[in-house]
Amino acid sequence: MIESGNNAALSTRLLARNNQITLTSGLAPKYLQANLIILPSRFASDFLLLCHRNPVPCPLLASSRTPGSATALKSHLPGISDAAIASALDICTDVPLYMVYDDGKLVKSHCSDIAKEWTDDHVAFLIGCSYSFEAALTAAGLPPRHTVMGRNVPMYATNIPLCAAGVFTGGTYVVSMRPYRNADVEKVRELTRPYVSTHGEPVAWGWDAVERLGIKDINAPEFGDMPLDLDPADDEIVPM
Repeated sequence: MIESGNNAALSTRLLARNNQITLTSGLAPKYLQANLIILPSRFASDFLLLCHRNPVPCPLLASSRTPGSATALKSHLPGISDAAIASALDICTDVPLYMVYDDGKLVKSHCSDIAKEWTDDHVAFLIGCSYSFEAALTAAGLPPRHTVMGRNVPMYATNIPLCAAGVFTGGTYVVSMRPYRNADVEKVRELTRPYVSTHGEPVAWGWDAVERLGIKDINAPEFGDMPLDLDPADDEIVPM
């Protein structure tokens, strides 16, 4: 969350640090939100290249200033200083929940902190999150359904390939989905388009797009919560 001084972004991170929240959708509406990826330093340069080659699905906001640094970030946003990225930050505690993988296998789920897992060899990367444009949608009278219902946004693996980089090969886009009326599609695109640091406008929309993206079941997302009251037979409400 890009910020300065005491503000809603810092307050939100403190809530996470104190285990008082599990989701950040709808919080700190005037700030960019980020997804967190932490890797051993030997993979850092390849992952940086992956982000550069895939700026839409992997928009890089910041990374650890040096390996092992959990409290100081380097900005990757033009015109944004390192100091403006996040104040009083601790990567190990300031995310509501963490997922820990070892050799590609999930070994710990929904951890409240990773203080014991963090080492001097780790590098953190902050990737822009689509939660960042939800406040703009809400202000325009188009609140995402999952925010109204207090749920997490559904996310799906797709068949859109990522451009490979070093050891990172064979990856595909993961897309989030927000249902809207057909009549609102162009407005949603217009509102989200400027948010290039957090994915920008939808890559696809409409029921035909579900098949094109290789999504087998709209009601069975790989990540997040299952969408509610979404019917493929309803042409009035479409996924975006």
